[in-house]
Amino acid sequence: MEKEENQNPHSDDGEKAKENKDPNKTSENKNLKPEDKIKELEDKLARAYAEIENQRRRFEKEKDDAFDYGGFSLARETLNLIDNLERSKLALENDENLKNSETLKKTVDHLNVIQKDMISILKKNNIEEIKSIDQKLDPNLHQAMMEVEDDNKEPGTVVQEIQKGFMMKDRLLRPSLVAVSKKTNKKEDKNLKQDQKSEENQSKSNEN
Repeated sequence: MEKEENQNPHSDDGEKAKENKDPNKTSENKNLKPEDKIKELEDKLARAYAEIENQRRRFEKEKDDAFDYGGFSLARETLNLIDNLERSKLALENDENLKNSETLKKTVDHLNVIQKDMISILKKNNIEEIKSIDQKLDPNLHQAMMEVEDDNKEPGTVVQEIQKGFMMKDRLLRPSLVAVSKKTNKKEDKNLKQDQKSEENQSKSNEN
């Protein structure tokens, strides 16, 4: 008997500890009126419902994004094919051995057909080219690579498209790489004219 009693000497203490784990909370719950208990349960239920609703909205958004933009990475990689077609055309057109030949014309025509078909497929999947030429530089759509002096254009106007940009619905798939206009540096022009005038005067004096 003594052995059995000594096997678990703290068993009674453990049970008492569980009962007295949070005496204040137990006391408070016992003292709550039924109306207060109902209100507390309603608050817990409202918070749980709000959390479930937030999760539902988050899952819905993720599902819609997966449906609308699931091919985003694939579409971006596809743009490299269009770039390569454009580079191939330029390389062929600049080949001295092929210039003005019937072979060059037919090859470039075939490449143009393939390129148009690819762009058409992209459009069917809500992927469209960004309009750049003669547009005001938009940092959200364009990436300026260089400046070109042009007094006929407002400063910051896109005058050259180095690489086409594309949008996938309302998301930027790839920015357009562009050259933008800037005003001619009048000071440099003035100095250049002065240098030219000085050279002319020096030339005339040497002749005399």
